[in-house]
Formats: sequence, C-alpha cells, structure tokens
Amino acid sequence: MRVFGKTDIGAHRETNQDAFRSGVFENGDCWAVVCDGMGGVSGGQVASAICVEKVSDAINRGHRDNMTVKTAQNLLNSAICAANASIFDEAQKDKALSGMGTTVVAVMVIRGIAVVAHVGDSRAYLFGDDIKPITKDHSLVQFLVDSGKITEEEAKIHPDRNIITGAVGILSVVDVDFDIVDVNENDNILICTDGLNGAVEDIKILEVINEYGENSPEKLVEAAISAGGRDNITAVVLYNQGA
Repeated sequence: MRVFGKTDIGAHRETNQDAFRSGVFENGDCWAVVCDGMGGVSGGQVASAICVEKVSDAINRGHRDNMTVKTAQNLLNSAICAANASIFDEAQKDKALSGMGTTVVAVMVIRGIAVVAHVGDSRAYLFGDDIKPITKDHSLVQFLVDSGKITEEEAKIHPDRNIITGAVGILSVVDVDFDIVDVNENDNILICTDGLNGAVEDIKILEVINEYGENSPEKLVEAAISAGGRDNITAVVLYNQGA
C-alpha cells in the first residue's frame, strides 16, 4: 500500500488544530494517524501535536516485520494511553492549556489486516466498490442514534453534532476502541477528521477517491472547502498498489 495525506486550515478557522503523520515500512506494512485538537486558542494544536508525535514514534519504534495483530493493537493502545498522560499533564502545568484534548484515529496495516484504534469522532473508512465506516463516532449524536432517539439523517443537522463523548487528554485515563478489518486486494482505507465527513457526503468521498487516486486527499480538501470549509480538514488515504 501507499499512503497520501493532506491537511488544511479550511475557510473560516484562524489556526489548524488537525495533525497527521504516516509511513510505509520496508516489508510493505503501513500506518497513519490523524488527530483533531480542541481547547482554546492554542490548546488544540498542542494536544494534537503531542498525540501524533507519541503515536507515530511508538509505531516506528515498535514495528516488527512479523508482528501479530494483537501486538499491533497493544502497541497502539499503549501509545494512545501515553499520549493521553502527556496531554493531561501538560494541561495541569499551564492554565492556558486547561481542558485541551484531541481525537485520534490510528491504523496499522499488517499483512493485509488493518488494526484501527480511535477515540472521538475522527473516522476510518474502508472503500473499494463502495464505502463504509470502520469506526463508530464517540459523540452525543451517535449515542442518540444508537438509542433510537434520532435518525442518521437527523444526526447530520443536529445542533449538538459537534459534542464528542471521548477524547485523548481530557481525563487522566482514556478508553480506546479497536476494529480489526481484512484489507483485500481492491480495498483501501481513508482516515479523516470531521472537517471532511461533516461537510462531504460519503458517496461523494468515494467518487473523489475513485477518480483521483493518490491525489484524492487534496481533492477531498477542495471538496470540503467548496462545501463551506467551516472546520480544519484532514484526509489520509492508504491506497493499495493495484487500486
């Protein structure tokens, strides 16, 4: 697989509190991590930067050619928990950073199996002929959908759709959700912040990726900005060589 990514401030924000990193190992395994920070003028940038650095450094240090899925899961869990502790500690030291936190979605593809970790409402998708979410948002509207109180369509316009129920760094401990997904020959993965999926419908995201391939992150950003660009936008595509 190959990995391509793009982040943008969007059309209305003064700073970009999103962050991402990605890479491909010599044996063909690949990885990516995306974060969407929150908290004051600078807190979001600090939180997302810490989380991306901690997780990406842990992946690069801990990866082994023959590592198991369980080992990859443990590695991601430990890395996100370490990032949570670092962000929480920094917020205690500096009142200007009080309450800062970040979402995270991180993926390692190990010999055709994707190990996906996430906290918050940044998403991972699997796409090929169609597109489907891998992750389920940690958000108020997702809770309301799961409870049968609102529909998926109502969630898209709900006034509280930006309230998340999980984040890295807000509390001294964090719960990380995991999904394990087979990645077949024609399958690809997108991870993104809600600046993309909150502005662009899933079917449009699929059309852009299928049309532009390795250039799709830039085109997805353009689509989100054309749709209003109200938030920072980040898209990373893990693209199969044969796709």
